[in-house]
Amino acid sequence: MPDHTLPSKATRDEEASEARQSVDAGSEPTAEEEAAADSNTPDPSVASHEQEMNERGATQQGEGRLP
Repeated sequence: MPDHTLPSKATRDEEASEARQSVDAGSEPTAEEEAAADSNTPDPSVASHEQEMNERGATQQGEGRLP
């Protein structure tokens, strides 16, 4: 199989059509959705785990470490 292929005219036309479509973030949340989101309480163990992972990342050594 070749490393590179040439797209067909139909593919190029479809890509051009998609590129011209506008982007929409969708509708605003309803009052019920906002109330449901506000009623959630965070789990303390999740915050603790996030802090632990941040500390591990800050002290990471070896391959994959960004300078």
